[in-house]
Amino acid sequence: MVEITRNPTRAVRIGSITIGAGHPIAAQSMTATHTTDIEATVAQAEDLRQAGAGVVRIAVDSKKDAAALPAIRAGTTANLAIDLQENYRLAADVAPHVDKLRYNPGHLYHHEPTKPWQEKVKFIADIAAAHDCALRVGVNCGSVDPAKKEKFDEHDSIGPMLASALEHCELLDSLGFTRYAVSLKDSDPTKVIEVNRRFAEQRPEIPLHLGVTEAGMPPDGIIKTRIAFEQLISRGIGDTVRVSLTVPNARKPEEIAAAEAILADIAAGRVRSVVDYGLSSLNIISCPSCSRVENEAFIDLAREVKEMTQYAKDYAITIAVMGCRVNGPGETDDADLGLWCGPTHVNLKRRSVELGAFPYDAILPKLKAELDRLIEAKA
Repeated sequence: MVEITRNPTRAVRIGSITIGAGHPIAAQSMTATHTTDIEATVAQAEDLRQAGAGVVRIAVDSKKDAAALPAIRAGTTANLAIDLQENYRLAADVAPHVDKLRYNPGHLYHHEPTKPWQEKVKFIADIAAAHDCALRVGVNCGSVDPAKKEKFDEHDSIGPMLASALEHCELLDSLGFTRYAVSLKDSDPTKVIEVNRRFAEQRPEIPLHLGVTEAGMPPDGIIKTRIAFEQLISRGIGDTVRVSLTVPNARKPEEIAAAEAILADIAAGRVRSVVDYGLSSLNIISCPSCSRVENEAFIDLAREVKEMTQYAKDYAITIAVMGCRVNGPGETDDADLGLWCGPTHVNLKRRSVELGAFPYDAILPKLKAELDRLIEAKA
C-alpha cells in the first residue's frame, strides 16, 4: 500500500459519517428515480446504502418532491443529501428530513433574481444550522454565476468556477458556518484536476467532493473519472467522491463499486496515469488489469518488477507498468522508467524516450540496467 498524506481538512459530519480530518474517503451516488415515487426512491436509496454509499443524494425540484421526503426518510437509514435546484427556499421544507443540503451558486440567480445572493446563502446556512445539516457548495462548469464569467476571458472556464467557490466559502465563514464541503466539477478530467488543485492550494482546510460530470457509460466513464481521481487523491486532495455513470436505474450501485475500486487501486499504486505520491522512496505504479490488456503476462510482470526493484526502495524513482497500448505510450511519459505491454513485447522508456521493445522474458534485465544507471546518476 502507498502511504498518502491527505490534506489537513476540517471535519464535516454528514449524518452518521464524517468527512475530512483524515476520515476515510466516502463514496456517494444519486437516486435517478422520480422523487415523488416514494417506493422506488426508497428502494434505490437502500440499494445504494447497502452497496456502501456514505451519502445518497436526491433531487428536489418542487414542493411535491419536498413533500415526499418525510416518507423517504422513514424508509431508509441512508445519509441523505438534497440537491436544491433553482428554488433555494425549499431548503426550509427539506432540511428537517435530511443530513446535507447542496446548492449551486450559479442557480441562485434563477429564483428571486433581484435579491442579493448573499441573503440567499445566509438563508440556506441558517436553515442548515437549525436542522443539524451539512452543506455542499456545488460549482459546475455548465452553470457558473454569470457575473463571475464576465470577469474572465471567454475561453477560461476554470477562473469563474474557482472565484465563485472561494467567494462562497468566504461568506459562509463570515457567517460562522463552517460545516460545509465544496465540489468543482467539469466533464473534462484535466479541468477537474486543475480547478481542484488550485482550490486546494488556497483553501486546504475545506473538504472537497470530487467528480467528473457527464462522464458517460462504463467503461469510458470510469476511466475518465479514474484519471481525475488518481491525480488529485494521490496529492492528498479529496474527501468524498462520486463516479457519475450513464446506467439503468437497477445498476446505479455500480457507481459505488467503481468508486471503491478506484480508491483501492490508488492506495495500492495500481493507476492508469503516472501520479506523484510525494514519496521520497521508490514508487512503482501499475494500471489495474482490464479488457484492454493484450497479454495476461502483464500481471505477472508487474509483480516481478516490484520484487526485482526492492533493492532500490530508498531512491525517489517512479516506475510505471502499463498493460496496453491505449494508456501505455502516453501515460509512461512522466515516469522515470516506463513499461507498456503489447501482445508479444514490452516497450521500455526513460520518460518520453523510447529505449526499445523486448520479449517478456527479456525485459527485466533491461529494466534493471536502466534502473542502475538512474541510481548511479543520483549517487
